[in-house]
Amino acid sequence: MSRFSRSLAIRRIRADEWAAIRALRIESTSDPDAAIAFLERPDEVGARPDEFWIERARIAASGDSVATLVATRGDHWIGALTVIVRQHGHTDHLGRPVAERRADVVGVYVRPSERGRGVVDQLIATAAQWVAAQGLASVRLDVHRDNGRAQAAYRRVGFRPTGIVTSSAIGDEIEMELSLAPPDPEADDGSAAGMVPT
Repeated sequence: MSRFSRSLAIRRIRADEWAAIRALRIESTSDPDAAIAFLERPDEVGARPDEFWIERARIAASGDSVATLVATRGDHWIGALTVIVRQHGHTDHLGRPVAERRADVVGVYVRPSERGRGVVDQLIATAAQWVAAQGLASVRLDVHRDNGRAQAAYRRVGFRPTGIVTSSAIGDEIEMELSLAPPDPEADDGSAAGMVPT
């Protein structure tokens, strides 16, 4: 195992980490590839009041509707993603009606210096554990048609295109889905909570 793999940890955020969540979101939307990865600009992110981020962190830190996971090396945040469990009758981030309860991964980001080192793989694996613990059999995400690097990363961890393409504010988005193994009700090692030991 490489030094990078040994020191990588994935965990769910804490409610008091709202300022760090905001900082990473500003960084991610400022990335050179942000135009084909995120639906908002860094100025829009930075303009939101503290109360917005406090509430977002509170919701994403606990409960079974939203989970934000962060990848760390020591005290340094190097990536993150959010999983949203959407209910029937709701509308998703691209304005599509939700026909049945499902889980979506959004806001995937890894710092450029950490790309190609398995960070996305571990974030997705942890997200998949959390989704399975919510009783769902798959997780979906949307990726820009021109974002070949992200598509390749998602394919590597098991995502496959569903055949659905949706036009968004930043262009055509390809829906991909990862099928999950059913959770083991006998497991009592912490994996059912969707957490990787730190």
